[in-house]
Amino acid sequence: MKSIRALGRAAMSLPLAADDIMELHAGRLLLLFHHCGSGGKVAGLTKLAKIDFFVRYPGFFERVAKHLHKPITPASDETESAMVRHHYGPWDKRYYQVLAFLEARRLITVEKHGSTYNFILTALGQEKAKSLSKTEPFVSLVRQMKDVKKVLGRMTGTQLKNLVYEVFDAEVRQRKRGEVIK
Repeated sequence: MKSIRALGRAAMSLPLAADDIMELHAGRLLLLFHHCGSGGKVAGLTKLAKIDFFVRYPGFFERVAKHLHKPITPASDETESAMVRHHYGPWDKRYYQVLAFLEARRLITVEKHGSTYNFILTALGQEKAKSLSKTEPFVSLVRQMKDVKKVLGRMTGTQLKNLVYEVFDAEVRQRKRGEVIK
């Protein structure tokens, strides 16, 4: 994964996927903290990963909302960017890199309480998230995030993990670690 600033040094003949750009993931997580968090805060890596999963996989979110008997407006079934099966379900190996990127730019702070890491938007992070929320490329993503928060926002990371395993046995639980979730 590369920052936009580093792309100028890459050979023009090499293919470039938006999924490989750090700022794309950083922007999504800023929006996630802002729209899915509580006061710009998400408590725990597990909750972050599971909320992000439902944002990135609208078809899976629609299925879990139906399972919970929560009405939502159906979204596109298109996957925003792939995740893999990890110890506790869906995971993106880039989280640590992106979270460090956000923290280094003073867009989030990370606090540890017991064994839980809390991710909190700074004032600058809130400002950037509000600004991104108003831009056309992020309108449908923000709408998806608001639906995810409405349906799943009060659940803990462990509750979300258990829900993923309960509803998506074949798609998640039965996959080997490191295998892409489809």
